[in-house]
Amino acid sequence: MIEINAGTGGRWQLDNQYRKSSIMRLKTLLSVAILVTLSAPSVGTPADPSATLSDLMTRLQLQHAKLWFAGKLSNWGLADYELQQIDANLEATGKLQADPSQANRAKRQLDAVRQAIHSKDLPGFMSSYATMTNECNSCHRGSGYPSVAIQIPLTLPVPNQLFVDQVTEGRSLAHSSCGTCHVVSDGVREAPAFRPSPPGFLEIVNRPSFSADELRRFLASSHRRLGPEQLMPNPRLSEYQIEAIVAYLETLRAGQSR
Repeated sequence: MIEINAGTGGRWQLDNQYRKSSIMRLKTLLSVAILVTLSAPSVGTPADPSATLSDLMTRLQLQHAKLWFAGKLSNWGLADYELQQIDANLEATGKLQADPSQANRAKRQLDAVRQAIHSKDLPGFMSSYATMTNECNSCHRGSGYPSVAIQIPLTLPVPNQLFVDQVTEGRSLAHSSCGTCHVVSDGVREAPAFRPSPPGFLEIVNRPSFSADELRRFLASSHRRLGPEQLMPNPRLSEYQIEAIVAYLETLRAGQSR
């Protein structure tokens, strides 16, 4: 190893050169940062309005399909949610179009769909949905995109969403499978005709030990070890029926916590 002893003066020169080099690097970084800032679009202004409009149309197409299956299966809560999403995206679309009246016409057709959803009117929903779909295609043709045509969907738009009203199905299953012995509904206080002494559903969901996983395991079991005489019948529920009852009981618990 060779050791170089530059002395006090040599060290000062090296330190001075290091400081100059650091200052130059800092100036370069600041210059790059300023250039990037000046070249970036301003906050809230899309760099490409046409790309934003295309993105909105893609969202609307998915929501259009989801709205159909929600309404067709009488899941009115989901249908109302998808309708709100469509309404908001149509509002944003109108701000990007050269002729905002086209989006406004679609929104007027949306009002008829909304009325059918709030009335839980299935024939009215299907009719107004078809009219709204036709208005969407009319807007596409008027905007110079006649090749972009949508239809009433034939298949589910996404494979991982349940479009039936799971809570309503769970409530119905709970009444038919469990209501002979248990008080099921949170709005009904009278006891069933035959009730040995099983707890009501509100009592079950308010237990500290209540959990969805435990309930799933219990509903899938034979039930024979419960009750004063261990005679609780096995409801023989399928997996999707168990999930529906779990969903209903969880809503009961959520309602109690509010």
